[in-house]
Amino acid sequence: MTATTQPDPSVIGGVPTPPLAFLPDPDRLFATRARRFAFLAEHDPRLGPYLSFLAELTGLQARLIDELPAPEPIRAAAIQQARTHRMPPIDRGDLATDEVLHETLMTLCDQAQPIPMPEPAKLALQAVLASDLADRHWLLENILADRIPEDAAAPHLFAAAAVQVHMARLAATLDAKALIPIRTGICPACGGRPATSTVMAAQGIENLRYATCACCATRWNEVRIKCLCCGSNKAISYRAAESDEAAVRAEVCSECRSWVKIFYLARNHSLDAIADDVGSLGLDLLMKETDFSRGGINPYLAGY
Repeated sequence: MTATTQPDPSVIGGVPTPPLAFLPDPDRLFATRARRFAFLAEHDPRLGPYLSFLAELTGLQARLIDELPAPEPIRAAAIQQARTHRMPPIDRGDLATDEVLHETLMTLCDQAQPIPMPEPAKLALQAVLASDLADRHWLLENILADRIPEDAAAPHLFAAAAVQVHMARLAATLDAKALIPIRTGICPACGGRPATSTVMAAQGIENLRYATCACCATRWNEVRIKCLCCGSNKAISYRAAESDEAAVRAEVCSECRSWVKIFYLARNHSLDAIADDVGSLGLDLLMKETDFSRGGINPYLAGY
């Protein structure tokens, strides 16, 4: 008897349905990003010192993955409840008091002390180390809410680094296939906003766009030529600091007057959602001359 092959329900018209999301691999994520920061530092004399600092800090994030206690996975019942109500399974609102996250922050700051950094950053680091529970809660709550006060960018940078470690490890415990879309520009794992989005080049997902969560590093599929801030596709245009063939461009929405960076891996396969966001600061400076507001979230660019 000849076996019959059942049709794959994920294939419509012969085209496979792309995965909604790719969860982070914390071990690989931070080690790869640290190398990218270091590479960018070598090739940018102007931003070099800051990029080198971020390379060291990201290298520390990579080392902490195996040193810190593992975060408690999200309970299955909570995941199912979130799915039922079309909400992300990670509740960011409850994490500012998480003991493991507080321990991550203090361990990261303690081990960051030998990293060469400007005096204002050193003072901010010491301030975080000397902070009480309420102050740490304030820092973490701000990062988890995607907000950074302009006059406190330096201490929030270290808080953001700690949150990235904790959230990437927490997101990695989820089942990507169980995630569901929330709404445009919202991470299906934690409800965060994107740092940037990327047009992929890997086989099977060529030319598809995935946004990268600034907080937990989950990547999720988004329709191209659509604003990640307001969801409009009526008035989208693109700008670049170099040429129209640049690997990093600004996706600009004339409806809500926002913009988010979009990367093209076919033009540069080494691009990293966070490192190259900082490395392409020239595009931010170009867009500052316009009346459009940056919609991508990146604590390492706070104050620019």
